[in-house]
Amino acid sequence: MKEKKKKAKKENKRKGRSKKKAALQAFLGLSDFTDYGLKAGSGTYLFFRVSPTNISVLSRESVEIKERHLMMVLSALPDIRILCMDAAERFDENLRYLKERSKEHPDPKVLRLLKKDMQFLDRMQIEMATSRQFLFVKKMKEENEAAEFAEANRIEKIIAEQGFEVRRLKRAEIKRLLAIYFDASLNGQAMPDFDGMQYFNLEGEEDDAMETKK
Repeated sequence: MKEKKKKAKKENKRKGRSKKKAALQAFLGLSDFTDYGLKAGSGTYLFFRVSPTNISVLSRESVEIKERHLMMVLSALPDIRILCMDAAERFDENLRYLKERSKEHPDPKVLRLLKKDMQFLDRMQIEMATSRQFLFVKKMKEENEAAEFAEANRIEKIIAEQGFEVRRLKRAEIKRLLAIYFDASLNGQAMPDFDGMQYFNLEGEEDDAMETKK
């Protein structure tokens, strides 16, 4: 009876984890990467990074020209979305945690170390405070790869023709974008496409399967 109860308990935990995982995946709506973007829901998102211009050093006439160029882009691509986000990981939660620890810890040596950690994160935060990235995002309905490729080239050409320095994001860059957005890691581009994929040697398994058949 005890063994049955243990097995039932393990099975319930496993089902609970599966439900949570499925709920999170459904909430985010992210399903896969394509050769040209990120597949989510009923379509594919194409991402284009646009290098910002420091308008503080431009004349009023130059700023007005830039504004007109942006209006031209938005007129040619009325369903494009503009995204502004951090280009690097933030440390707000880390700083908050260290401050809480410093309030409750009595050891002066530990307090000095915590203070140094906070000063280090403060410097990092100041250096990255102006680190922003600007993106144009296009959502495409279910299309084949050829259509995605043609649309990606068309959008990039329209933006570039208005004098903006633009580049379409590739898979590794989209991973890093998501990692920063969800506060997961600063090295998001190194994440595998599927959880745990890095622990499997699929080529080796295929070779073993061939040997078994022989």
